[in-house]
Amino acid sequence: MQTTVIWLSLFVLFLVIEIITMGLTTIWFAGGALVAFLVAVLGLGLGVQIIIFAIVSLALLAVTRPLAMKYFNQERQKTGAELLIGQKALVIEEIDTLSSKGRVEVRGQEWAAKTDAPEGKIPQNAIVVVEGIQGVKLIVRNGEETKI
Repeated sequence: MQTTVIWLSLFVLFLVIEIITMGLTTIWFAGGALVAFLVAVLGLGLGVQIIIFAIVSLALLAVTRPLAMKYFNQERQKTGAELLIGQKALVIEEIDTLSSKGRVEVRGQEWAAKTDAPEGKIPQNAIVVVEGIQGVKLIVRNGEETKI
């Protein structure tokens, strides 16, 4: 079987998988297979075709995937704990990251919390902003200078 038929078949297969999954999973390899097909049409050897396939696929993955994820993933709805990021919270137990202590209340829920602030402490009744989540702890930073 000629390699051109194999590369063309792989190109179609990767496109079909991409259409079925619509998850930007195989489109990069479809591009690599298409370029490898063109290289096969030019008559270059199988080794060169495989190397070209790998290089083009990885280059497409590295260059276009971050852009695609940024622009095509915008309508994804945040769920669960992701909704807490950016929210203000009340420190209900002093946060002391070095001692692994601290609790906050945000949107009516109580969470363990820590801070990446250099001093590693935030006093009780301070208002903080949730920056992220690490395991079961919220990562917070001072939100306002005023205290409740």
